[in-house]
Amino acid sequence: MPRVRDIYNYIDQFAPYSLQEDYDNSGTNVIFSDKEVKKVLIALDITNEIIDEAAAGGADLIVTHHPVIFRSLKALDSDSTAVKLCMKGISALSAHTNFDSAVMNDILCEELGMNPVEPLAVENNVPVGKICELDRELAAGELAAMVKGRLGNTVIRYNDTGKTIRRVAVCGGSGGSFLKNALRKNADAYITGDVKHDVFIDAHNAGLCVLDAGHFHTENIFCEFMKRKLSEGFSDIDFNVSAENRDILSYEI
Repeated sequence: MPRVRDIYNYIDQFAPYSLQEDYDNSGTNVIFSDKEVKKVLIALDITNEIIDEAAAGGADLIVTHHPVIFRSLKALDSDSTAVKLCMKGISALSAHTNFDSAVMNDILCEELGMNPVEPLAVENNVPVGKICELDRELAAGELAAMVKGRLGNTVIRYNDTGKTIRRVAVCGGSGGSFLKNALRKNADAYITGDVKHDVFIDAHNAGLCVLDAGHFHTENIFCEFMKRKLSEGFSDIDFNVSAENRDILSYEI
């Protein structure tokens, strides 16, 4: 049976870990090196509920987009998620900014039904985000409704400039820092997540419609993609998207 390192090496083929940002901690965050992997849960993040699900279902490994250990640990606490995984004998493997650079925005554009024509930006010779051309012009409200329907959002935040939209910048996750790139690429709209108030103001003053579709919903596409990809490479492992993989935020609308 394969081990965690085998799965890491397989992911490295389509989302090279060499592409991850310096601040990132993608890879094997918790590892039981000699343990065979027979069952794997896949999720965007690791929550207490997902750990309980993995333990109850006999999972040997959790594969996530966001690392369970992101910042340096100065102490080991039994309440921390990484320590809980260790106590239950469950490994954790993540593919974060390496996946963003190699795969995420291509499958986000596909999910949105948009055709990418060029990168939104290039950092350290690595493409970030996409610029897409729509088949027809849309009003801001129409584009927001389309994004909401395709990504399953509860709510979309956006500023309506009153202009029609044809050229769209796309960046999954938290992409507010690439606003200037969207403007330089003459985008009419920019779809991303975690947009701060000042970014909306700057976009509004520049005549750009920004749609905040949320961090979770612009990246949750990771889970089904990873399940399909890993299943192709390891037919003898049982891969499942966690039933507890969900947007933990509630919305009053």
